[in-house]
Amino acid sequence: MEARPRPDLFDFHGVGMIKEFTENWDNIQNFKARPDDILIATYTKAGTTWVSYILDLLYFAHMGPDRQTSIPLHDRVPFLEICKPPLPLGTDLADKLPTTPRLIKTHLPVQFVPKSFWEQRCRVVYVSRNAKDNAVSYFHFERMNCAMPEPGDWSTFLQNFMEGKMVFGSWYDHVNGWWEKKETYSNFHYMFYEDLIEDCGREIDRLCSFLSLSPSPEEKERVKASVTFDNMKQNKMTNYSTFDTMNQTISPFMRKGKVGDWKNHFTVAQNEQFDEDYKQKMKYPDLKFHYEI
Repeated sequence: MEARPRPDLFDFHGVGMIKEFTENWDNIQNFKARPDDILIATYTKAGTTWVSYILDLLYFAHMGPDRQTSIPLHDRVPFLEICKPPLPLGTDLADKLPTTPRLIKTHLPVQFVPKSFWEQRCRVVYVSRNAKDNAVSYFHFERMNCAMPEPGDWSTFLQNFMEGKMVFGSWYDHVNGWWEKKETYSNFHYMFYEDLIEDCGREIDRLCSFLSLSPSPEEKERVKASVTFDNMKQNKMTNYSTFDTMNQTISPFMRKGKVGDWKNHFTVAQNEQFDEDYKQKMKYPDLKFHYEI
């Protein structure tokens, strides 16, 4: 696999971005949401693919096995802001989705979300993951994905993560900003990656309750079985093995899917420094994360 030039991070209205997510900006901002759209929002590497797949199965598993075996998840749940020729634009894929509801994913911080999603009172599912595991997962993702900036070594990356010099900006701003939105916007379900790991069935129930879905116990069991980490890692429709910008020999897209892997990466000094920094940046005492289960 030949080495491609990696994109440079730049400041975009106060948020770290790369051209792949800003080139189509006018079309993103003018995107016309529909009232029944469901927006799946996350910081990078916080469980996006997992929750996208759960929702896709809850709504569309009845459309038969062909959809499950022939359409990659990233075509069923388009990534709104992606602009990576020759691939179709995320906005175009979302516009042309044949399903109702349309499931659309984004990593945008809350202030960048197209206004039509709020105006149409779309349902929003936000997934967050504890900062330490999120940083580790993001580090390995940048190592293997040449469409992302060069991560450097772990200590360099961690410093950048703490300073918010990341694609899609600071983790702290992201989770705080979306948490704040939830206070004023009722059509909102805020989820935690760690809760999904701890009890996926319970979290599927909570999602169904939020979305007013009532699958049979058998259907729920089928969804739960399909979305285990091992099954998704083997599934060519969910493991991004079709993406040529990702070198999965460096690190698989589906790497570990665990809570607490940060302990294998952080030194004692890094952990102390991180905890101090975290206290300064986390605004909401009731926004609490689990760092182990």
